[in-house]
Amino acid sequence: MQIHYLEVVTPDVDAVCAAYEAADGVKFGEPDARLGYARTALLAGGGLVGVRTPLRANEASVVRPYWLVADIEAAVAAVVQAGGFVAVEPTPIPGHGTFAIYLQGGNDHGLWQL
Repeated sequence: MQIHYLEVVTPDVDAVCAAYEAADGVKFGEPDARLGYARTALLAGGGLVGVRTPLRANEASVVRPYWLVADIEAAVAAVVQAGGFVAVEPTPIPGHGTFAIYLQGGNDHGLWQL
């Protein structure tokens, strides 16, 4: 399993990015509109960590890993069969791939296909 995108939703993007930069020496870029205006930095394995503010008033702070999958439709079907609830159906993001979000075990999880 490989994390392709690690999403951090927080009301204080600048403080979280500054802490990551100080602790690990990573550099965050400018907000990316295609990723909900997340500021992103490269992960050692080739993926990204993105830090953004909530997109709606009722969106809670969360840290959500998106696992890289070869076939997102098959992965979503497997999640449902295992008892997961699909919160966001597979959705393409131009230039980034396709993502889906599911809920299971009291946590948010994501899937990502390039």
